[in-house]
Amino acid sequence: MSDSPHRYDPHRSAFTRSDAFVFFGATGDLARKQIFPSLLAMVRDGALDVPVVGVASSGWTLDDLKARVRESVGAAADRHPEAFARLLDLLRYVDGDYRDAATFAALRSALGGAKRPTHYLAIPPALFGTVIEGLAAEGLNEDARVVVEKPFGRDLESAVELDAIISSAFPPESVFRIDHFLGKEEIMNLLYFRFANALVEPVWNRDRIASVQITVAEDFGVQGRGAFYESAGALRDVVENHMFQVVALLAMEAPAYQGYKAVHDAKVAVFKAMRPLTRDDVVRGQFEGYRDEQGVAADSDVETFAAIRLWIDSWRWAGVPWYLRTGKHLPTKAAEVVVEFKRPPQQLFDDALDDSERPNYLRFRLSPVPQIALAARVKTPGEEFRGEQRELSVQSNAALERPAYARLLSDALRGDPSLFTQEESVEAAWRVVDDVLDDHAPAIPYARGSWGPAEADDLIAPHTTWMNPDPAHDAAHPAAAPDTTTPATTARETAHQGDRS
Repeated sequence: MSDSPHRYDPHRSAFTRSDAFVFFGATGDLARKQIFPSLLAMVRDGALDVPVVGVASSGWTLDDLKARVRESVGAAADRHPEAFARLLDLLRYVDGDYRDAATFAALRSALGGAKRPTHYLAIPPALFGTVIEGLAAEGLNEDARVVVEKPFGRDLESAVELDAIISSAFPPESVFRIDHFLGKEEIMNLLYFRFANALVEPVWNRDRIASVQITVAEDFGVQGRGAFYESAGALRDVVENHMFQVVALLAMEAPAYQGYKAVHDAKVAVFKAMRPLTRDDVVRGQFEGYRDEQGVAADSDVETFAAIRLWIDSWRWAGVPWYLRTGKHLPTKAAEVVVEFKRPPQQLFDDALDDSERPNYLRFRLSPVPQIALAARVKTPGEEFRGEQRELSVQSNAALERPAYARLLSDALRGDPSLFTQEESVEAAWRVVDDVLDDHAPAIPYARGSWGPAEADDLIAPHTTWMNPDPAHDAAHPAAAPDTTTPATTARETAHQGDRS
């Protein structure tokens, strides 16, 4: 998407660069796991050269924060010593209670002569209002931007309330709702693949596509974060945001012009065309042993697995079912899209009559090794007209990908909203799931290491079967060398970005 001058209100300066980066929750897990490595990558790439002011209420000093940065970036500090030293030079720290006006006065002092800061709220949503009120009271919202982390509310009502709080201090063009999923290279490639290739459009509709399924699987549990997960669950944590964003990119109409606003409008149209879910469209599961996790209620009904059947009532997609599933303690960690095509209208070859074989499909492997594969039948050698289905695949180079947070925070500092979620999208997505957040069947226990409750198979059975992500795809296409700026992290560390202080 081009840097079009039509992206902003013509009375405001498009892409005015911020002159400081402030992030609340500087001592939290999100900062340690994601933000500091991303800031180092930004410094290394020349995308960050303004003061970086961390704010938290942990009783720390600047030296404590610098030590945390060193721990966070790990060996990357030694690989990029100049960038690491520069990051430490840019770093400032303000310690104080978010409810205390003195904290924001100290922040103003730490900003020095900066007039256009970007405030990043890497804190629980319950604190958004407190921090935004503090910023406004000190005048730190003027000519500033604010970046807020998901979840953007926990239902439609709370999302509307949150938007009202944010808009009380910041105009719409200054609000950046960050979902790190949208900053991933493989997610951006969905949009590119669809509209950069003329071969896709003729078959990308209800006439040629039988169903679409999306799987986001994790092979670990809540990892000590039971108290957080009790307030979220799989529907809120993954389906309503990450997975719906993937659906929107796959289902949207071609944007009317080149520019972020056209893309956002096309995505909103998809959310508005989604039929609200009913309890019959949802299977909820809970892995065995979840209730034994610290912070989890003994009688918890929170879902750690969710499978949904989604309908998009648009001209292009009417009658095509979309199946989404996500869960913890599944057999593998992977994210994959399978677009299944309809069978040929007339079978000319006997071996193609077998309905037990999956028809042609297009497979997008989003992680851990990005890949696009087309499955088509080809004739096997011999006199008989018999064949087998094989995949033709292309793998991208994961080593070249920038950390998602580095990409998104760089864009926020520049004022580029292309990869951020807008208020209208958030509220439209909540409307789809709002009814089933309370009106649902009990969560069904499932064994760890399984693909969830058998009822999820029944949900998809009328149209197709689940295509489980195959670890062999990654073994056949080993990942390229790891990123040299982002330190290696465990599954536990990358499980969720919601741990903040």
